[in-house]
Amino acid sequence: MSEYDHQHIETKWQKLWEEAGIFKTSNRSNKKKFYNLVMFPYPSGTLHVGHVKNYVLGDVLARYKRMRGYNVLNPMGYDAFGLPAENAAIENRTHPAKWTYNNINIIKKQLKRLGMSYDWDREVYTCKEDYYKWTQWLFLKLYENGLAYKKKAAANWCPHCKTVLANEQVVNGKCERCGTPVTIIQLDQWFFKITAYAERLLKDLDKLTGWPERVRVMQRNWIGRSEGAEVDFPIKGMGRKIKIFTTRPDTLWGVTFMALAPESPLVEELVTDERRSEVSAFLERIQGEDRFKRTAANGPKEGVFIGRWAINPVNGEEVPIYVANYVLMEYGTGAIMAVPAHDKRDFDFARAYALPIKRVIAPSDGSEDTLPYTAYGTMINSDKFSGLSGKEAIDAVIDYLEERGIGKRNVNYKLRDWLISRQRFWGTPIPIVYCPKCGMVPVPENQLPVRLPEEVEFPETGASPLPNLKEFVQTRCPRCGGPATREVDTMDTFIDSSWYYLRYVNPHLDDKPFDTNDVNAWLPVDQYIGGIEHAVLHLMYSRFITKVLYDLGYVNFDEPFENLFTQGMIYYKGAKMSKSKGNVISPDELIARYGADSVRMYLLFIAPPENDAEWNDSGFEGVHRFIQRIWRLYDEYTPRLKNVVVKDMSLKTLKGDAERRLYIRLNKITKKITDDIERDFHFNTAISGLMELLNEVYDYVQEKNDVSKDFALLKFILQRFVTLIYPFVPHLGEELWALLGNKPFLANEPWPSYDKDALISEEHVIPITINGKVRDRIEVNRSLSEEDIKRMVLDREKIKRWIDGKKLEKIIVIKDKIVNMVVR
Repeated sequence: MSEYDHQHIETKWQKLWEEAGIFKTSNRSNKKKFYNLVMFPYPSGTLHVGHVKNYVLGDVLARYKRMRGYNVLNPMGYDAFGLPAENAAIENRTHPAKWTYNNINIIKKQLKRLGMSYDWDREVYTCKEDYYKWTQWLFLKLYENGLAYKKKAAANWCPHCKTVLANEQVVNGKCERCGTPVTIIQLDQWFFKITAYAERLLKDLDKLTGWPERVRVMQRNWIGRSEGAEVDFPIKGMGRKIKIFTTRPDTLWGVTFMALAPESPLVEELVTDERRSEVSAFLERIQGEDRFKRTAANGPKEGVFIGRWAINPVNGEEVPIYVANYVLMEYGTGAIMAVPAHDKRDFDFARAYALPIKRVIAPSDGSEDTLPYTAYGTMINSDKFSGLSGKEAIDAVIDYLEERGIGKRNVNYKLRDWLISRQRFWGTPIPIVYCPKCGMVPVPENQLPVRLPEEVEFPETGASPLPNLKEFVQTRCPRCGGPATREVDTMDTFIDSSWYYLRYVNPHLDDKPFDTNDVNAWLPVDQYIGGIEHAVLHLMYSRFITKVLYDLGYVNFDEPFENLFTQGMIYYKGAKMSKSKGNVISPDELIARYGADSVRMYLLFIAPPENDAEWNDSGFEGVHRFIQRIWRLYDEYTPRLKNVVVKDMSLKTLKGDAERRLYIRLNKITKKITDDIERDFHFNTAISGLMELLNEVYDYVQEKNDVSKDFALLKFILQRFVTLIYPFVPHLGEELWALLGNKPFLANEPWPSYDKDALISEEHVIPITINGKVRDRIEVNRSLSEEDIKRMVLDREKIKRWIDGKKLEKIIVIKDKIVNMVVR
């Protein structure tokens, strides 16, 4: 008997697949399309088994759909721009491209060793000119249509490094590189106007019935639609107004102060000279803190009076203006009207600074209440509106605001416009130039791409080298031909990943990003697979970009992903796998020792794929033993089956009970595995079904001698078994298929159907247990009585051997399910 040589078998079939181009996909096919897409990796280093799970899930589905007769598009690429590469370049004094391409080569080798069935001819790298040229084209389309603009916005600033930092680079309020406390500065930055699509992004979530409800809820919350009123509060003595948004205009008569977010440009504009020093000290202390932690409901409420007063437009009362730590620039206008009697955070702030608290809402049922009272109720102390309650009160107040021209009905969204500027090098250059005569000028399409320089040196501060590269910065105005300067910011890498699924369709086109007809034929993506961590940003941005392209007539669909699956994480030693925690398991070592198919199958078997799972070494060993057990069965019997002709099989053609029982089980498990794959990726239960079937095949061959075996049935079953395991363990599947005398490749074979007559047969198989352990199975007719079944069980030779010399205490028949025996 030969050993299972996984290294030889896996290398052999990977080479044959590549030479035959078996997974290449044509854009021209009469087959029904299936676009299968796994979120592409960021090449920050090698893959661990937690990453691998994602790709294995997608590969099983791709192989299954090919066997179901689909033309499957299953591409791979790399989200290759980004900060980690730039940091590595700074540390190692090298170009980020070198670090990135080295990691890509490692990841690509890992994916190939795992047997992934990608169409490698469609590979995309977002950092290559032939890709980011079209990312720049996308920017221009948004700019031309008023969806890209530049304005001042708050940014993290390291005074020592003299550079802007991404939020990820700020750790506990300090620069991750040098440890200097970070401050906030106002900086001109680029934005995409995603808020123009807020309502559509929200409403169209209802169309995404193939998405997890959890993800849709997260997106709804992120968009954060609120109905209310926009109200203008004049600033005493300035001729200016502060605009606020409130969902509770019925509380306007209870305003006792106003508060600005520390990041709001209004702070700098409104603070008086007398208060400037104290305000600046407060901002310097507060702005290094995490902006979301500081707004926690139970956190300390802090602020400083800025020296100005606002006038409440409904009653003329003057109220002080503070800058407060609990106000977020990200919501509303970055300014709030504070009603301490009816808002918990306003109440805490007012108590801390001895500000007035004025009750203007009371419980409608007349019950006693304690402050702050935050529920809807009846208006009190509110002039002519006292006595109104609920929606009636809110509508009446808004009507009043609109009549007097001091406010209006409005819908507000928590969603903010997408800040795309990055003061970094390793990203897509923004295709804008600045001309002294013409102002801001977009780079014409025929001059794209604006190339990143190849020869660069990074300053020790970590700042982007682009502003200091004269050959990059100094250029000619595309409009007048005079001297001009380039934009030195690069784009957020989320833009690169917001359209990559379109480029896979035509990755080698030179004259346009994609062919509209081809994209319309392939999209939307039929199945998208990735982590829940991308539920909001990446998925929201991709939906936004698709809707923009739809509105501009480039595509005929307005949602990019029809179905979404979010897989669970792999944990080890009680924690999510992480290099920093030292609990990473490399697939490379496992592949070398056990084979890629063992890694694949264990990741599929460990738990339902949507759930988090703990890696268990003994569980992995068990799956490897299962694969070896498959090998031993085929190794023993395929030499005797090679020349056996398989006839059409049905219950009617099979004579013996054992044969009919095995045939029924085969068809039931075929249906189960098909259903498990089609229904929410229940690969773990599909593999359990394969394990059951293998046990029954072993029982059959061990029970029958060679003379009595039905070798045609055995070959039929072994061939069927191979097609069922192929998507999960493709190398083993191909090898066993060949051992049975078949020509390659299983990718070209149809997925097996099942005999419906076998599913509804009066005969069915139930297990027989002795003292809790399954010792045999028996085929019985549903019409048999319990006594008949007991007699059949006791007449079986295998059962006689198990109970020989023992006392039979009980025999219990559970109709259509199991026979339990207790012996002593």
